[in-house]
Amino acid sequence: MATTAPAQVLVASNRGPVSYTRSEDGTLTAKRGGGGLVSGLSAIGPDAGAVWVCAALSDVDREAAHGHTRLAPEDTGGQQVRMLDIDAATFADAYNGIANSTLWFVHHLLYQTPLEPVFDEGFRSQWAAYEAYNSAFADALAEEAAQGAAVLVQDYHLTLTPRLLRERRPDLRIGHFSHTPWAPPDYYRLLPDDVAAEVLRGILGADRAAFLTHRWARAFADCCAELLGAEVTHEGEELTVTHEGRSTRIGVHGLGADGEFLRERSHRPDVDERLADLREQIGDGRKVIVRVDRTELSKNIVRGLIAYRRLLRTHPEWHGRVVHVAFAYPSRHDLAVYREYTAEVQRLAEEINSEFGRGEWRPLILHVKDDFARSLAAYRLADVALVNPIRDGMNLVAKEIPVVSDDGCALVLSREAGAYAELGGDAIVVNPYDTEETARALHEALTMSTGERAVRTKRLAAAATALPPQRWFLAQLEAL
Repeated sequence: MATTAPAQVLVASNRGPVSYTRSEDGTLTAKRGGGGLVSGLSAIGPDAGAVWVCAALSDVDREAAHGHTRLAPEDTGGQQVRMLDIDAATFADAYNGIANSTLWFVHHLLYQTPLEPVFDEGFRSQWAAYEAYNSAFADALAEEAAQGAAVLVQDYHLTLTPRLLRERRPDLRIGHFSHTPWAPPDYYRLLPDDVAAEVLRGILGADRAAFLTHRWARAFADCCAELLGAEVTHEGEELTVTHEGRSTRIGVHGLGADGEFLRERSHRPDVDERLADLREQIGDGRKVIVRVDRTELSKNIVRGLIAYRRLLRTHPEWHGRVVHVAFAYPSRHDLAVYREYTAEVQRLAEEINSEFGRGEWRPLILHVKDDFARSLAAYRLADVALVNPIRDGMNLVAKEIPVVSDDGCALVLSREAGAYAELGGDAIVVNPYDTEETARALHEALTMSTGERAVRTKRLAAAATALPPQRWFLAQLEAL
């Protein structure tokens, strides 16, 4: 069991740096994860007294967390982690019902509004669970934090936590970071009025609310002004929102790719092995269009496949000369709409191969099983990267591929990705709903000269790595 000294720095997020599985002999085995927050926390060093508060995501996680204030350090790689044993039904309603099926849909503009959303008594029950879930985080953070500690609350799962924590511990310095886009006021108003206001007030409980781009930051401030009557003041690019006697500074930190890690990791033997396999599947002398995504509705995989099919129909000169490598890794399969979306991706991929495949040329290679090493191998092979989300807070794939690509790549990028703000000048930019335009963009990318592609890739990689995870994390901490 870890020591329980009060923490000077705390991070709160739904998913933590460790998860558990049950071995055949019944024992629990910890698996440590990576990502920007893990990398960021490592930047502050072991003497900062940092604690990560997260939720148990499964029954096995709940068993590991039950009765413990913090997880054993041998499970967490020495990090101080408090995993919350939140009731399974409460967690499911908060996570699937509100966070992923309501707030995510609002901020990514995903609703089919003639039919959805319907905010009925079932929604109200889920909303009560979301409030309870956020309260559990606020209670734990209040208990763990030293006097005047800095608390970094992460994402749309925990929008209510800053205000709840402020009520419990007014001495703390509290930041909230949104990893998603933020909906413009007209769309944000789809939410019930009281819920829309509670989410905004929740985030305004922070001293500082931060976003991935200025566009999302401005949208949040606009919602505060229109729905709450808050005062928004500008000082250069910085905004301040004042409401109910408190001011919250609005910041922007464009999370970048970890270039040093990616370049090293992409040349390890397991990646080389997968690279050889992919080259064999693709065949000699063919151009390669790469996409790597979760089968998340906002990633727009289906329209990307439609655009590729259109390219092959309108430019038969590419038959036998190009292969689209599409990795669509399962996401949120406990929600029916996501299972249906994955099935549609697979159906369309089969149609494309059936229509155009000839001899040993298979125009589309689709993988739906997650494999990080294989993703890096595809990055290295990419002549063209296709990143066409309907809407995305950032999209790190757009930043990672130019860093890893062996021979340089042309980036076809949706103007609705947060990454567009930094990469748009050197990308071929598309409207994600326009498959004709995307097909033309793919053709332009495939025919781009080697010299231009190399120059653009160099600039893309530099922009992509401008704020790597450790510096991104420290920038938020220093701003508090």
